Amino acid sequence: MAMSEQKTDRVADASATNWVDRFAPESWRPYMRLARMDRPIGIWLLFWPCVFGLGLAAVARPQTGFSLYYLVLFLIGAAAMRGAGCTLNDIVDRDIDDKVERTRSRPIPSGQVSIKQALVFLVAQCLVGLVVLLQFNDFTKLLGASSLILVVIYPFMKRITYWPQLFLGLAFNWGALMGWAAMFGTLYYPAYWLYAGCILWTIAYDTIYALQDREDDALIGVKSTARLFGNYAREISGAFYLVALLFWWFAVDGAGVGNTFLMVAWVVPLLLIWQIVTLKPDDAGNCLVRFKANHWVGLALALALYIEFRF
Repeated sequence: MAMSEQKTDRVADASATNWVDRFAPESWRPYMRLARMDRPIGIWLLFWPCVFGLGLAAVARPQTGFSLYYLVLFLIGAAAMRGAGCTLNDIVDRDIDDKVERTRSRPIPSGQVSIKQALVFLVAQCLVGLVVLLQFNDFTKLLGASSLILVVIYPFMKRITYWPQLFLGLAFNWGALMGWAAMFGTLYYPAYWLYAGCILWTIAYDTIYALQDREDDALIGVKSTARLFGNYAREISGAFYLVALLFWWFAVDGAGVGNTFLMVAWVVPLLLIWQIVTLKPDDAGNCLVRFKANHWVGLALALALYIEFRF
């Protein structure tokens, strides 16, 4: 394929009908692809733990209410910081991405965006995240700033350990703590249980996602839980989902949920069970669909918390 053609093509693992390639100005598209705006699932998976934290805090202390203002801030922050994280990841992984079929069409390895341009774009996204963070109380500001350590080290973990999904979980779900802290100005044990459950949820769903690249990863020496778990990836991912549900129960029970939550939240384990039962580890398309289904898991848990608060 000629370079001129490659620069205008969509990223290989983006939907053929994604909104960036259909509607965004052509000059913006490489940067929006770099921030994964053509694949917004990551924004949702970063956003939902923030909503869980807000919802859990509202259930624990109904008089504080459920802040729509904070909800909007977290959505903007999730979009900015997910984009910043992906940009940093692609800068670090540019040589690896060039060797993997699914990722070699990304903006940096395909030549759509230079390293210098990517760095400038990274700083711009971080500034948006900073503006959002400054809207919260002092404790939440410090908590949010501390997450940068995890964000920076995560892209290197796939070279060091077979557990990069653990480090992704630690970084990606920091919003569960921040959502609670935004309402309380401190942290209590339900927030920690919520965070722990979200980490296990992420390990499982990102293992399912990583199943798509097992062969390429093995050839180039990239580590993942998908490779570590081998033929037992489905069973072990299911076990992580099970313990995540248990930890989430500790969190919501500690916050004082009632029957209303239980009447709605059954959708969450049902979706997770469906993923595991129907998962085909050697079918990349099947794995991608089950990974993306975690958006609905997040929505279901968030709605269950909100409905419990309201009624």
